[in-house]
Amino acid sequence: MRSLMLLAAAVGCAADPNIWPLPRQYTNGTVTVTVDPGLSFTGTQSADLTMAYGRYKEQLFPHTGAQAGSLKSCQVTVADGSAKLVLGADESYTLDVSATGCKITAKTQFGAYHAMETLSQLVVFNFDSDAYVVKDTPWSITDSPRFEHREVLLDTSRHFQPIASLKNIITSFTYAKINTVHWHIVDEQSFPYGSPTYPKLAKMGAYSNFERFTQQDVKDVVEYARQRGVRVVVEIDTPGHAASWCKGHPEICPSPTCLMPLNPATNATFDLIKGLFKDVQDATIDGIFHIGGDEVNTGCWTKSSSISAWLQQHNMTADQGYEYFVGRVTDIVLDLGMIPTAWDELWTHFGTKLDKKTIIHQWHNGTIAKEATAAGYRVVWSSEPTWYLDHLQYTWQVLYQGDPCVGLTDAECSLVIGGGGEMWGETVDSSDIQNTIWPKMAAIAERLWSDKSVTSIDEATPRIRYFRCLLNRRGIGAAPPSNKEARSAPPGPGSCFNQ
Repeated sequence: MRSLMLLAAAVGCAADPNIWPLPRQYTNGTVTVTVDPGLSFTGTQSADLTMAYGRYKEQLFPHTGAQAGSLKSCQVTVADGSAKLVLGADESYTLDVSATGCKITAKTQFGAYHAMETLSQLVVFNFDSDAYVVKDTPWSITDSPRFEHREVLLDTSRHFQPIASLKNIITSFTYAKINTVHWHIVDEQSFPYGSPTYPKLAKMGAYSNFERFTQQDVKDVVEYARQRGVRVVVEIDTPGHAASWCKGHPEICPSPTCLMPLNPATNATFDLIKGLFKDVQDATIDGIFHIGGDEVNTGCWTKSSSISAWLQQHNMTADQGYEYFVGRVTDIVLDLGMIPTAWDELWTHFGTKLDKKTIIHQWHNGTIAKEATAAGYRVVWSSEPTWYLDHLQYTWQVLYQGDPCVGLTDAECSLVIGGGGEMWGETVDSSDIQNTIWPKMAAIAERLWSDKSVTSIDEATPRIRYFRCLLNRRGIGAAPPSNKEARSAPPGPGSCFNQ
């Protein structure tokens, strides 16, 4: 169907619509239909859908006092309106809008959410007639994501992100059909997560008493995200990136002056990790757990006489000690009934020694995704530097050229579950995180959702400008897409659409 639209554009008809990300298939006409601000969603009802209907009615009609319209209801048919939010949950939908009505069909409420988001981007306010309208009806849209895992990493260790900030960011993700928060909740700089089992980790490791998360806070964020079809995958990075642990539990660290990687020579380390991971599991609902494993320098182990002696006793090199550590942590995750995800250093170090359930998260450029998928492992693709959102010098056009399946066969690509943008927190806090993520993340979101043939920067440019302005109208501080560096201020007075 999209091929029909491309043909129409070639002969002088409408270009791609202002929908982000671009639907996989659509047709449309030329008729403008007015929409009643009292529009109701009828049909399938569930607790989740009822909340969504309320959210989208508010989002659809931001201007009060609008004129009545001819389109007064939208029929929603969902096969399972209370489906569990898991990796691979069905997100497909159809949306039909015409002068005679509006219809949404989906297999789960998550597909219905996406349909309502698409509808909200089709409905616009006409200031001249003081009415809401949908132009170019009849619309017939059939849509589903290219990849099942579409994430943004949020780092709350380098700079703390308050609950209100996290919720606002999660809401913004739904506008681009992003379905996963990769919550990098702790790191070497600070430990804000309040583990019920090991409270000294946050009490001693957080920046301050105001920059901590309770167990209930985490549950609250997870539920807020779930209600919007967004999964939360928590990362607790081990054995590196763990210096903040040592303030509350020095017994699991190599020495007071050489803090990480965590000590592999004592069961106290793994007992704490097991209890900590169980606490995280109790606060979350996702079946995937990110164990990190990256950037491990074993120098502190070889400098420690006790750890060196332990390695010699077990006939291990330091790198073999790293493998031992990763193996024990992986077993902890598997014993808890979860699936481990790890950064690609684990693949480059240990390859097929890793449990086959492990998901490899590629961040280095190179052939890791091809090697891992060829060996039957699943992969998440977030290659640095282009899909690292903290690299401010890369424009959305550069990000738009990325593709998780570049150089892969179809069989290998089938094991790439998705990818995402990584918002590392060294230079972002709640004051600038929105305009660092947006609108650059929109480029990644479309590459992960839309058909692989959707690659034209020229065709995307007017749509991403429109989408950025839409984000601004919805209260999201997205930066001008023409910026040479992310989050720069607008160059001067002018329309949102010309920046």
